[in-house]
Amino acid sequence: MRIRTRLLVALGALVALGAALGLLVTFASAAPASAQHVRWDIVSLVNGAPPGPLNPGGHASATAPNGGDTITLTGSGTFVAPGSGGGSNAATGGGTWTASGGGSGTYTVTGLVSWVSAGPQAASPSFIDNIDHGTRVNGTAVLTVAFSDGTQGVLTVGCHGPGAPPGIFEGIATTKGYTTYYEVPDVVPGVDAGRTNFHVR
Repeated sequence: MRIRTRLLVALGALVALGAALGLLVTFASAAPASAQHVRWDIVSLVNGAPPGPLNPGGHASATAPNGGDTITLTGSGTFVAPGSGGGSNAATGGGTWTASGGGSGTYTVTGLVSWVSAGPQAASPSFIDNIDHGTRVNGTAVLTVAFSDGTQGVLTVGCHGPGAPPGIFEGIATTKGYTTYYEVPDVVPGVDAGRTNFHVR
């Protein structure tokens, strides 16, 4: 009788342990992802090729369709992307804008619409990274911006660096008022223009 009682107690303890482990796994899988602290830059890649170095302070352009003009931006900033996805008001930064059809000034980032990381950049080719603000990653950020002439816009920053999957452009696209600067030129090797980068901490 004692042996049977001990076996039942031991079996009950094992069942309880299994249930507890199951709850731990469930809670762990349900735990929200951590927020990402991201810095974005329109970068200068010296000589337009690795190893660079990579510096802040570059420029990138995009063209409006149907005979529209071209806008050129400089800029950098930071944002906190919620672990649950979606937007955030925790966004800073901005830069300058110049339109080939006339006009220039500054712009300010007013918010994050979305951020999707495409993972860390490959180790090769190697870069001298003078920004060094965390891990370089590929991905796409969409930001709301206010231009100094009173117009509003939505800025998309895409980084298709080493190891990036297909489908991400390298550079910037933006709206400015009703104008859609969506035609993004291909990066030209040896030319220091049109490049971006994200660093995540």
